[in-house]
Amino acid sequence: MKLSGNTIFITGGASGIGRGLAEALHRRGNKVIIAGRRRGHLDAVIAANPGMEAVELDITDPASIGRVAAQLVRTHPDLNVLINNAGVMQIDSVGGKVDDAMLTATVDTNVLGPIRMTSALIEHLKTKQNAVVGYTSSVLGFVPLAVSGVYSATKAALHSYVLSQRFMLRNTGVRVLEIAPPWVRTELLNSQEAEQAMPLDEFIAETIEVLGTDVDEVLVENAKAFRANVGPNEHGFVNGFNEQAMALFGAA
Repeated sequence: MKLSGNTIFITGGASGIGRGLAEALHRRGNKVIIAGRRRGHLDAVIAANPGMEAVELDITDPASIGRVAAQLVRTHPDLNVLINNAGVMQIDSVGGKVDDAMLTATVDTNVLGPIRMTSALIEHLKTKQNAVVGYTSSVLGFVPLAVSGVYSATKAALHSYVLSQRFMLRNTGVRVLEIAPPWVRTELLNSQEAEQAMPLDEFIAETIEVLGTDVDEVLVENAKAFRANVGPNEHGFVNGFNEQAMALFGAA
């Protein structure tokens, strides 16, 4: 991916990985527009980064997505990069009754939202040079965290969708990238102080470096073992990972 001179739209850009990517790309001379539901958080980010812009977006609402997409095309006709970063994660109970409100919110945000957002902008992006559609998935799409089984399943679904979309766009000028983070110190599961999680600034620095190459999957070193696990012997890795996670999260 070209790291400067782009016009970039990032969903979920008011905190965590989204904010980190937005600020790093903003510093490299890109026009960055962030989106999120919390106006106060958006305002804080753009106040700290003069020249950055923000729009309110409810990624679970198709009407909100349609309005924002139309606004972006109108006000930022040079838009050539979309990074679908918005996501939610909760501890769940896939070994028992799953809360339906949690299930619906997670699927709407993590799967339907990015698919709808890309769908709303893809024809515009096809007309641009150096066009990119990026998705923030997770290593949990390759090695599920059993105590957050719904979230893990949504990231596996997103990975599958990325593979299909990359193939279907292979003869266009649009590149489809997947950023698959390991556990990072963000607001997800209140992980800001988790010692086992990767510091956010380190993750962003390494991710930007990899983004500047020609790879389709953006993996930091901490993520590579999870990505490499997929295969006929995956159960041993998955079970071992989850035995450790159960102890860490205090799950039964």
